[in-house]
Parts: sequence; C-alpha cells; structure tokens
Amino acid sequence: MFMGTTPFITVRARRPLTEIEFCAWVAQAVPGDRLEYHRGFLVLDIFPMFARLPDQQRAELARLGSRAFWAAEQGLVHLVQERTGPDQFAYIAVARPKPKAAAVSLSALLLAEQEAA
Repeated sequence: MFMGTTPFITVRARRPLTEIEFCAWVAQAVPGDRLEYHRGFLVLDIFPMFARLPDQQRAELARLGSRAFWAAEQGLVHLVQERTGPDQFAYIAVARPKPKAAAVSLSALLLAEQEAA
C-alpha cells in the first residue's frame, strides 16, 4: 500500500506577532503545527545599531525571540530557520507533543517565570 507524504504547511502572520500571540499559538498548537514568527535576520533586527524598526517594535521583537527560545527550552516547540534569500530567514516554531506527565499549564509556567523575575 502506498503511503503518501503530507506537505508541511507553515502559517505566516500578516503582521508582526507579539509575544502574547506566540504564547497563545503554543498553548493551542497540535504537534507538527508550524508558525513563522519572524522573517528577516533576527539578531540584526533586534540590535539597535542595525535595526530598521522603531524602538517599540524592536523591543517587542526581542521579547518574541526570547519567548520562542524559552518555549524551545521547555520542550514545547522546535525552532528552525529557512533561508529565504541573502541575509533573509524565516524563523519557524514547530509544535512538539505536549508532555503527558506535565501537570502544569503554559500559563502557570509563564506566571512562575514572572514571579521569579
């Protein structure tokens, strides 16, 4: 019997995502869901000397990048990059299976992190 392959579909936001929107996506995503959370060159886009973004948007992008890294460290997503052109990348989060033994919700993890700060 032939088993076909399923193409990967990546959701790309029409406007820049916020940290909160990213967290909401992580909370409801099913394993394999893919979200493009930034397109550009993230490390340069958040660096004040090279960024073409206003300070507020640059700060929000830095928070988003940090939250994506945090989610990867928590085992909630895989982070991948796809080169789209010279010095241009699509930054993609791929949802991982939620840990079965996890008794703590994403919102509880976020609250604990804020209280520790």
